[in-house]
Amino acid sequence: MLSLFFVADLPTTVGSTYQFGGDEAAHAIRVLRTQVGDSLALSSGQGGWSVVKVLTVGKKDMTVQVLSTGFEDKLSVELHVAQALTKGDRIKESIELNTAGGADVILLWAAARSIGKGSPDLMQKLATTAREASKQTRRNRIPFVMGVLDAAKIAAEIPNYDLVIVLHEGAQRKFTEVIKPGSQKVLVIIGPEGGLTDEEVALFAKAGAQVALLGRPIFRSAHAGMAALSGLNAALRIW
Repeated sequence: MLSLFFVADLPTTVGSTYQFGGDEAAHAIRVLRTQVGDSLALSSGQGGWSVVKVLTVGKKDMTVQVLSTGFEDKLSVELHVAQALTKGDRIKESIELNTAGGADVILLWAAARSIGKGSPDLMQKLATTAREASKQTRRNRIPFVMGVLDAAKIAAEIPNYDLVIVLHEGAQRKFTEVIKPGSQKVLVIIGPEGGLTDEEVALFAKAGAQVALLGRPIFRSAHAGMAALSGLNAALRIW
């Protein structure tokens, strides 16, 4: 499997050469020990990709030649996750797992029981986390991370989806019972470590969300998105 790197000016002409520099190239040279003759994958982060061969290697950049190029279309199903802010590094972990699970958009929101707080610096760090997680999982599309929203703004977005599932340990219906085959735009709402309040659950349900139990084990807030995305990928036949 080729190592993947994101570049702003993706070269797409087969046979052309490209000067690959910046932090991505420096990482490939210093950490991965990239050598002349090696092949790499470059991506725009928005679907475009090119496989390149290394021609020369400097201290901080390299010259590569485009071997093949293409475009990865979006999947027919769009998966969004509304992740409540969590404490410490748990929020970073949630971004990594939701990215690996195939989330297209990650909405961060401040629940009543959220301990973590959002800030411009945090949002920038989490966008970087999504980018790095996309490289690790060989995604040619980096998920969009946005926020921080409140419960009312999340509820206002619910009518824009074919299916919205609120994960709640007190729900009577199972996760698989509320999935609608053929849904093309899906949102999963995840609460904080302390759980959703009754008021939040009622607000989301009134707006049209389905309240469901993910399973007998109660997942950490940071892990629930990955579990839910796995179930959706299977049930909606993405996998």
